[in-house]
Amino acid sequence: MSVLLFEDVSLNLGGKAIVTDLTLRIADQDRIGLVGPNGSGKTTLLRMAVGTQGPDSGEVHRGKGARIGYLPQDIALQGGKKLLDFVTESVPGKSDLTLAVAEAETQLAAQSQLAATGESAQEELLELAGKVADLHEALARFEQQYSTHEAQRILVGLRFRQEDLDRDLGEFSGGWKMRALLASLLFQRPDLLLLDEPTNHLDMPSVSWLSSFLYRYDRAFILISHDREFLNEQIQKVVSFEVEGIRQYKGDYETYLEQRKQEEELIEARARNLDKEREHMEAFVRRFRAKASKASQVQSRVKALEKMERIELPAHRQAMRFRFKDIDKSGKDVLIAEHITKHYGEKRVLEDIGLRLGRGDRVAILGENGAGKTTLLRVLAGELDSDEGTRSYGTRVKLGYYAQHHVDVLDGTRTVFEEVKSAAMEGSPKDIYAALGAMLFRDQEVDKKVGVLSGGERARVALARLLVDPGNLLMMDEPTNHLDLDSSERLAEALETFDGTLLFVSHNRGFVRRLATKIWFVANGKLEVYPGTLDEYLASERDANHQGRTAKEGKPRKADKKGEKMQRKKAAALRQKLSPLRNAVKRHEEQIANLEREHASILEALSDPSIGDRPEDQRQLSAKFDTLSKAIERTTGEWMAAQEKLDAAQSSGR
Repeated sequence: MSVLLFEDVSLNLGGKAIVTDLTLRIADQDRIGLVGPNGSGKTTLLRMAVGTQGPDSGEVHRGKGARIGYLPQDIALQGGKKLLDFVTESVPGKSDLTLAVAEAETQLAAQSQLAATGESAQEELLELAGKVADLHEALARFEQQYSTHEAQRILVGLRFRQEDLDRDLGEFSGGWKMRALLASLLFQRPDLLLLDEPTNHLDMPSVSWLSSFLYRYDRAFILISHDREFLNEQIQKVVSFEVEGIRQYKGDYETYLEQRKQEEELIEARARNLDKEREHMEAFVRRFRAKASKASQVQSRVKALEKMERIELPAHRQAMRFRFKDIDKSGKDVLIAEHITKHYGEKRVLEDIGLRLGRGDRVAILGENGAGKTTLLRVLAGELDSDEGTRSYGTRVKLGYYAQHHVDVLDGTRTVFEEVKSAAMEGSPKDIYAALGAMLFRDQEVDKKVGVLSGGERARVALARLLVDPGNLLMMDEPTNHLDLDSSERLAEALETFDGTLLFVSHNRGFVRRLATKIWFVANGKLEVYPGTLDEYLASERDANHQGRTAKEGKPRKADKKGEKMQRKKAAALRQKLSPLRNAVKRHEEQIANLEREHASILEALSDPSIGDRPEDQRQLSAKFDTLSKAIERTTGEWMAAQEKLDAAQSSGR
């Protein structure tokens, strides 16, 4: 069954063909990755799917009754509603169903009075009673399928706390509003889920939880993501924006890359063979055209040449290709910080942190959103003052800094060329044009005003500034957030060639796995230093961390023996500490499930029209229904408190 069909769809925007004669069918359990460079039309295709953008020609057919949920990259949620209510009330149809129940019950009461006076037929009364019963049953099924407990489970999975549930939506930052919208979509379980870079505002634990949720999702979705591992974990089909148009491939992203490579090699080989055959026939025609004895053979080859297939080779899309320039060598100690403390009001973000960064270190800063990763990076970069403590750079250290907000605060009145030139006063125009070319800014594009650029284009401007003057200590905060998948891969390649010291924040597991040789984990104001790769860190935490991970982990390399032994002892102690907390969470989840099953059973019994003839049974069932409702509310509160204790223990034990 199709939930969505693009039929001969074409669309041009700003003189650029986004899609041409596209026919694409989305079946009810398709798991599709939408890939292509920034600006190719991925987001536009999602907008056409949801109906906010219409095609120039062709039709977009949505399955009858199919529900489509859309998570865009940019949102504008207003306040005025509590977080939990925003999620539970997001499911379409509940208010209509509740209203229908009330209207049917009013009609039944009126019909019952008429029946008592003999003014109504018994058949009409029975028909209305059946309608009321059916509506109550539908409402019971609805409330069982979209339970408050399920909404809370999703919100907890996305790292909201219990006290957040009653907060007004308007109190949250943009990133947390995005999580709230994502929670509402996951709760609704639409027939087709459209996710445009859903991990951009998530930390690594939340990405892991979302990966597990989507892995079990039994309906269709289309996913845009710059996180290669996240994409590979989820999809079974790729829809790709290629230079020659939209192409479709079965399999995950890795399979798509291999298929695309083989496809191009076969076409190129076929084209070479045809060229050789054409050359031979053309040579024969030139040599024997004047000989009467060869006239028939010459004519035969002329006709064959006219009919010969001409193969157009697949055009290769432009991609970022660059290396960081050679840098001056720093001293052995690149950065030393002592007693770093930073508070925001009563919130203690960083508390008495000491650290050392050595020449050549490649360190990834990990932790939950709000833990202080960006704050720590900004303090170390000198962009933000700490309340207490000191930090000092070593000899011959020169800082290059890329922060998320720099993408938004570039000077919009400057041209792209002027903005990059301002970062390298000693750089020649040739160096600046080379950096811009590497970032795919060419010809008239370098004269565009920064203020008219997209988020991805501004990210490339910020990267170009680093290319012309990277320094030998490079600090980067979520550098892949505004890049497409291919650009993220090219950035990782370039950073692998960087000869200096690298300190970065990222939730992109593939990016961290590829670059980091050390992990700094920020939690509860403290910093844990782990002397190993992401794989080694995750291996040490796997037993201690109860969250299901579906990441395709590579084989861990050997860590420092002393550090590995300490990590094993720490993990064993933490397992012992966490065991009763996990058991409490599991026990409460089982209790809630049992209570909700009994609750639904009683609701179904109360929906039976004949219950009105047994007032004592109705009274007892109603009393039990109220008791169970209170028990579900109480047990859910206990479950959330237990989950928070478990989360806190896991964080403090890292």
